[in-house]
Amino acid sequence: METRTGEQLQVNYKKVPSVQEMIKNKLETIPSRYVRDNQDRSIVASSNNKEVPVIDMQRLINSSDHDSMNLELNKLHLAAKEWGFFQLINHGVDSSLVEKIKNEIKELFNLPLEEKKKFEQSSGQLDGFGPHFVVSDEQKLKWVDHFFLKTAPTYLRMPIFSKLPRSLRETIEEYSEEVKELSIKVFKMLGKALGIDEEEVKSLFEEGVQSMRMNYYPPCPQPDKVMGIGPHSDTTGLTILLQVNEIEGLQIKKDGIWIPILPLPGAFVVNIGDNFEIFSNGIYKSIEHRAVVSSEKERISIAAFHNSRLDGELGPANSLIDAHNPPKFKKIGVAEFYKGYLTHESDGKSLVDILRIN
Repeated sequence: METRTGEQLQVNYKKVPSVQEMIKNKLETIPSRYVRDNQDRSIVASSNNKEVPVIDMQRLINSSDHDSMNLELNKLHLAAKEWGFFQLINHGVDSSLVEKIKNEIKELFNLPLEEKKKFEQSSGQLDGFGPHFVVSDEQKLKWVDHFFLKTAPTYLRMPIFSKLPRSLRETIEEYSEEVKELSIKVFKMLGKALGIDEEEVKSLFEEGVQSMRMNYYPPCPQPDKVMGIGPHSDTTGLTILLQVNEIEGLQIKKDGIWIPILPLPGAFVVNIGDNFEIFSNGIYKSIEHRAVVSSEKERISIAAFHNSRLDGELGPANSLIDAHNPPKFKKIGVAEFYKGYLTHESDGKSLVDILRIN
């Protein structure tokens, strides 16, 4: 990642094998680097025990029915405050575009290995096929293959973006633009629910950084011993997740229990990230979540990360701070915050906790 000052935020990530290629050899025992002996064994709730709130975007923006709009806004407020996650329906992103990007990403992961090598990460970069934040040879590995792209602002795009097949590139561009517009609407609604001045929300997030990570979780012969992605919170303002093949695997931690998110046809899964927890002065929560894998089915997802602007300053919104509500987080330059993220292996919420004022 490069800041507007030209500073390179680079780390030398380690190359690791493709899990998708590995399972073609009919593995019965998984390699030791994937085994998680210290895996969190907290209780997993049954699917019908607790369900993540569902928010209707059309009700949020329907100014002709103020009662319905205010009810949905309050529902959004409680979802962000008590859950940090919600499923978003009637979101306005064209359904044919959603189906198109689903098919394109399936085709991307089905490319032969030699074709995928054309889109591998280059030294010091996350963009392309490759591991996410593997910085040492001893580090435990995740049961997942990633394809990562920085999508906006356009000056952050790496050369690999222009090398993508034309159909895939055009679909990603169209999808990223629509999801970016959706994120701005959600940011504004969250700000409205908190009573934050809209200009303050727009100033930090409207020109923010967007990136996308496509995740492929192959079936695993010993699924209880691995993690697709371990427990972590997102550094983002908002993450908008599309569950491509609607296979269960995403879990969030609430009240000490892991709760599975059941894929809802046509919905996005949206979660509050560290950026927005800090911006909301801790009112909204960036919740730990993880991805577990299946012994039988592959799972594919597309995460669109929406962050604050690189040349901004991250801290509690001025609109929320007064003598009765002091800041709960220190202020930090956004580029400096990301720099810490790029050199930090995802582990719980330790990065955002560093900024917390005791």
